[in-house]
Formats: sequence, structure tokens, C-alpha cells
Amino acid sequence: MAHGPSESHCHHHTPSTTGSELADPVCGMRVTADSVHHVEHAGQAHYFCSARCMDRFRHDPDKFLSPASQAPSQAAKGTIYTCPMHPEIQQDHAGICPKCGMALEPLMPSLEDDNPELDDFSKRFWWTLPFTVIVTVLAMFGPQLGWFEMATQTWIELILSLPVVLWAGQPFFIRGWQSVVNRSPNMWTLIGLGTGAAFVYSTLATVAPGIFPETFMSMGRVAVYFEAAVVIISLTLFGQVLELRARSQTSAAIRSLLGLAPKTARRINADGTEEDVPLTHVHEGDRLRVRPGEKVPVDGIVEEGASSLDESMLTGEPLPISKRPGDKVIGATMNTSGALVIRAEKVGSATVLSQIVQLVAQAQRSRAPMQRMADLVAGYFVMAVVVIAILTLFVWGIFGPQPSWVYGLINAVAVLIIACPCALGLATPMSVMVATGRGATQGVLFRDATAIENLRKVDTLIVDKTGTLTEGRPAFDQAVSAGDMHTDEILRLAASLDQGSEHPLADAIVDAARERNLELSPVEDFDSSSGIGVRGQVEGRTLLLGNTALMQLDKIDVDSLSDTAEELRTKGASVMYLAVDGTLAGLLAVSDPIKKSTPEAVQALKAAGIRVIMATGDGISTARAVAAQLGIDEIHGEVKPADKLELVEKLQSEGCIVAMAGDGINDAPALAKANVGIAMGTGTDVAMNSAQVTLVKGDLRGISIAQNLSNKTVLNMKQNLGFAFIYNALGVPLAAGVLYPFAGLLLSPMFAALAMSLSSASVVFNSLRLRGSV
Repeated sequence: MAHGPSESHCHHHTPSTTGSELADPVCGMRVTADSVHHVEHAGQAHYFCSARCMDRFRHDPDKFLSPASQAPSQAAKGTIYTCPMHPEIQQDHAGICPKCGMALEPLMPSLEDDNPELDDFSKRFWWTLPFTVIVTVLAMFGPQLGWFEMATQTWIELILSLPVVLWAGQPFFIRGWQSVVNRSPNMWTLIGLGTGAAFVYSTLATVAPGIFPETFMSMGRVAVYFEAAVVIISLTLFGQVLELRARSQTSAAIRSLLGLAPKTARRINADGTEEDVPLTHVHEGDRLRVRPGEKVPVDGIVEEGASSLDESMLTGEPLPISKRPGDKVIGATMNTSGALVIRAEKVGSATVLSQIVQLVAQAQRSRAPMQRMADLVAGYFVMAVVVIAILTLFVWGIFGPQPSWVYGLINAVAVLIIACPCALGLATPMSVMVATGRGATQGVLFRDATAIENLRKVDTLIVDKTGTLTEGRPAFDQAVSAGDMHTDEILRLAASLDQGSEHPLADAIVDAARERNLELSPVEDFDSSSGIGVRGQVEGRTLLLGNTALMQLDKIDVDSLSDTAEELRTKGASVMYLAVDGTLAGLLAVSDPIKKSTPEAVQALKAAGIRVIMATGDGISTARAVAAQLGIDEIHGEVKPADKLELVEKLQSEGCIVAMAGDGINDAPALAKANVGIAMGTGTDVAMNSAQVTLVKGDLRGISIAQNLSNKTVLNMKQNLGFAFIYNALGVPLAAGVLYPFAGLLLSPMFAALAMSLSSASVVFNSLRLRGSV
């Protein structure tokens, strides 16, 4: 990997390294040496996924260290499932994470876009939504409308709430219970406690209203809060459906990569016969035929034939590459012209495509989500709320007025309901929803909240050249005459000959001639010389158009223009010689022009204090030529996908907050590994699926727009979170009854539910302000 001057000046942080993969001896889950749950037994350290497993091991280590108990985990094969928030959690079957309660997802997605949990939650949400709506309408308007007697209405609300709470809310209660069992309190703990407490209290108020004091009677019944329980469950289900749909997009990049490979290959048998076989049946050493318009099935070496391969899907290069016997070919690249016979060298997981798939997957899993800190805070918050609710029950039960335990129960329920984390849960997602909508109208697409939070911190930007800084498609640059022939005539003759070619360089020359209204003549005896050029008869003259190899083949002297050609190449152009009737007539240069918006974008980024680095698969001379025009000082040329990923990791290890901007499949691993991956909307789907931010117009100026949006959105998030915490700090003591000794005031669960709803509404309204402030 060639590069220009480099300076390490990022010192924000040093990421920790992840330990080697291990297995929890109790449950068989895959963990790492970074796990906080570990013990030493018989001189050997053992690591666990949770405190629960660690305690079971301590109680009887020999039980879990016997060969029989280890067999399932050691022999586990097939699909591995992992938690997107805690990648150290891995197991060989679907389930939920013991730490955060999130559904585990396949470590390596398949082409089948199947998400059983999304289907299950969608079904639970839509099938029970009518019950939630009816219960809410009855609770809000039933007494005014007078449809039923209040006692009858209470029983109707109970019956309609049963399927919502006991069936739709079942996964939440299971996750809440597991959070208790695994000693990992999280938001599911509060949701389970809050909705469960509201439902149990309301059920008691319906079945045995006589146990409650007269002060809790309202319009002939004890006040019930079925609507609070069912609305919380339905809203949570809806939020989970949206989250699961968004999470499924994280594997879209890998599915796109997997879809690049052809499904079959044409194998040449030992007896000379040919047959189409599934790609999985191709072995090293097999001879394969690749016809024009087909994809190369596996990595190999050309044995027969010559052609040009479009490798842009993997290399990002816009120009097809000539291939002759002895040249290596990459699986999934497109054969554009002649037929080839190749010998398979790398198949299955050893191919370049498979390695890129692995790089993308590893980079995606290696990101340390900011949610981990939120989980830690939520754990303390949940424990604090539970402790306060228990204290409320016992303090009122022991010291309160009669019926003291009923007062204690009501106030404890009020604490759990008012502390149910709706406002906390909405604080960030609502800001993200509004910000992403606003960004979309300005051509900036954010993948998730992490991208919005991290973009404002970026201090280093790595940019690909082709399709990012440049247009990504060849355009005619100039013609140079070797004698008396006019440059327009050189262009006209070359374009006339190239009418029979489908090469992108030929398209650029033909388009340029037509733009100049040059009259093209028909071509006869056209022949494509296997990726090194073309030849044919135009107006009775024999024309040759191609590279130096074609000229040498026909003994055409190009020395008079060789210096000019080299100078053009150093400026990033591709050069073709034109010979007429055996004599050099001139040359034509085709280049990938810099986008008009790029210079302004680069200067704006540098003015904002961002270090701009170019990393491209192009030769170093071409890269330097483009960098010189844009004022980019640090250049890395001739880099492979793994090199770009290594560059990102190196900068991150120096403490840089790195953004990577690119448009090709070769950029996908680096886009996934960077703190923020930025894809050009004009590039490949794989690049956009790997990135966290997509610039729809392919304009780097969108980064400045995105950073501005990031700053304002994060400020809005902090406002929402601040309000939510203040609300809980004030609401929980009120619900616990701290004002009763001084003012005789109690906050019933009904008002607690109303306060919870108002807090959520205020968060929503504050988030909506983003629509007009960005």
C-alpha cells in the first residue's frame, strides 16, 4: 500500500481489544475473556455470560466440567446467534440476550430475509390493537357516554385487557423475569413491573373492590388502570416492530454481497463435455468456462481466451480490466466481452468475495454500541425504582393510616407506573425520527442514532477516489495529434471505430464525438483485440485503437507520443493510441473527472478542522494527481479492501474519530468499521447498506449538512433525556407520597398514568421542534 505523508495527531481514546472466543461451561453460550463474570477453578479461569451461570458453576463445578456436559457446546455447529448490543453473547440457537433482553440474530445473515421475532411481534401488535383502542376509549369516554354501568364497564375492560396483557405482553414479562433471574436489570424489568402492577391492581379493584378505601371510589367503582397497562404494551410492541425492522437492515450489506456470486458455474469435464453445476460443487483445480455477459464463479487463473472483466463491484474501478492467459480473475466480477476458460484456485470461504463478507460482518459486530452505558444507567435506575416501590409499600403499610397496606399497595403501584420508562424510551428515538426525516429532505440518510451521535465528533475523514471525489465514470479528456491530422479528425475516426465496442472507454469517446456534432462513418471488419484495443475499416482506411500492447503487436511506433502519454497518465487519464493505415495518428485521453462540488466540500471539511485522507485502489500517480487538485496532503494508493479496513483501525487506535466515505463494494468493510461510514447514494447498494450515513446525491458537501444536523439533534436528545430524568426525579417521590405528611396529598395511579402520558407528549413536542430548527 503506497501512501503519502502521514501524521498521527488523534489522541481521544484507545479502544480496548476483545478477548479470544470461549464457551460458558454452564449454558454453552460463546463469551470472551472480557466478560466481567469469571471465576478460577483448579488453576483455570472460566468465563460466563451472566451472574446466574457463574453462581451455578460455583455451586457444583464438576457437574459442568464433565465431558458429557461440554459436548453440546463443543459440538455446536450451524448458525450462530449473537446479541447486537453484546456481541460476546453467542449461541447455536435463537433466543434472547440474558443481559439486555434483545432478540439474538444470526452472526452471518443468509440470503433469506426471515425474522421470526418481527413476524411474531407484528402479529401480537395488530391482533390486540383493537382491544387496546376499545379499552382506552371506554376509560376516557365511557363515563360521559354512559354506554354501560360502571361496574359492567370495569369487567368489560378486564376481559378485553386479558389478551393484550397475557398474550401480547407475554414476551415482555418473560424478558423482565429473565432480567431478574440473570441479575441484569434493564428496561424490560420496569416495563414488566409497571404494566404487571397496573394490571394486577386493576384486576383486584375489579374482582374485590371492597378491600379499597372509599377515597378511591370514582363514579361508583374503584378507579382502574387497564388502559395504562394495555397502552404501554401496545406502544412497546410498536416500538419493537420498528426497531426490529431497522435492525434487519444491518445485515442487508452482507445479503447484497452474498447475492453477487452466481448460483452456478459451467464446468469442463475431463472428457471435454461441459455442464452447469451449483457453485457449491466447484472444487479447486476445476476448469470452468466463463462466457460473455456471465459472472466469474470463483477466484482463479485464466488458461484460455482473452477478455475484459468489469471488476468495479469489488475494486471500485470504473474501467474493465484486460485478462489474458496467466492473469488472475476474481469471483463475482462480470465478463464483458470474450470467452474465458479459467482454473479454480479459491472456492467457498477462501474467495475474495467471501473474505470481504467476513470483513463486513466482523466490522459490524466489533462496534461498541453507546447503548452499553445506557444499559448501565438503566440498571441502576430500575433497581432504584424497585427499591423505592418496596419501601413505599412497607413504610405506608407500617406507619400509614388505615387501611395502611392498601395505601401502601396503591402508592407502590403509582411509583412503578410513573417510573415506567416511556419518556426515557421516547427521548432518543423521537429526536432520531424527526432528524432522519429532516435529513432525508436535504439528501442525508442516517442509518441509526449512533451515526447521528458520532458524526459531530468526527475529526478524521477517509475518502475513496472513484465515485466519491470523482464522477465514477470515464469521460473524454483530449486528443493529441502525432502529425498533421486535426484532433477533431482523430476523435471522429476513433469514435467511428468505437461504435462497434461496448467498452466504457469507447462509450466516452463516442459520446464526446456526438456532443461535438462530428459525423461518424460506418465501421467494417470490426474486431475486438481481447481487451487491448479494437481494429476495423473506416472509410476504406485500416484503423487501430488501443494501448501500447496493441501498437507493439502491429509494430506501430509510438515513441513520438510516449512522453505525452506518460504525462497524461500521471494526471489520472487512460491513454489510447490511434493508428491509421499502419502509422501513428495520435492519442486520445479519457479520465474520470472530479465532481464539481468536491473542491468546495474538501475545503469546507478542512476549514472545520477535519483531517482529510484519500485511500484508493488506483495507482499512486493517479491518486497524487487528483489529490494535488484538491489540496489533499495524505494519500494511500493501490489499497485493497483489507488495507482500507486496516487504515481505519490504525487511526482509531491513535484516538481518531474516523469517518469513511466511499461508494464501492471494496469500501464496505472500512465503512462498517469506521465510527461513521458515509456512502455515496450514486454508488453500490452494498456500500450504502454498510454505511451509517448515505449522501443521496453523492455530494460530499452533504457531510457538513449532516454534521449540523447531528449537533442539533444531539442537543435535542439531551434536552429530552434531561426532562425525562427530572420528571422521574420529581414524579417518583410524589407517587411515593412524600407530600402526604405536609399537605395530605397522594398521587393515585390514575394521575401517575396521566403524568406519564404528559411526560411522553412533552418529549414528542420538543423533538418536533427539530423540523424547523435545522
